[in-house]
Amino acid sequence: MSEVTNELMYELLKKLNARFDKVDLSLGELRSEMNAIRGTMVSMHQEIHNIYSTLSRHEMRLDRIETRLELRELSEAQARFEPHP
Repeated sequence: MSEVTNELMYELLKKLNARFDKVDLSLGELRSEMNAIRGTMVSMHQEIHNIYSTLSRHEMRLDRIETRLELRELSEAQARFEPHP
């Protein structure tokens, strides 16, 4: 078995240092990807909120239209029972 020397330990530490640098680089890339995913999720959330807002406005318009139609149908139904001159 080979003897452990200071030079061998130094070489091993240099290799470990290089590997840690690669790990740091990979972590940085993962953080960037996570931030991109987070940004996509935020924009999707905003888009869904906009869709719900639009649907709510359309629902209110339909409610007003239905109310007007019901009033018109009611007046037409009452007109049938009123005497004609």
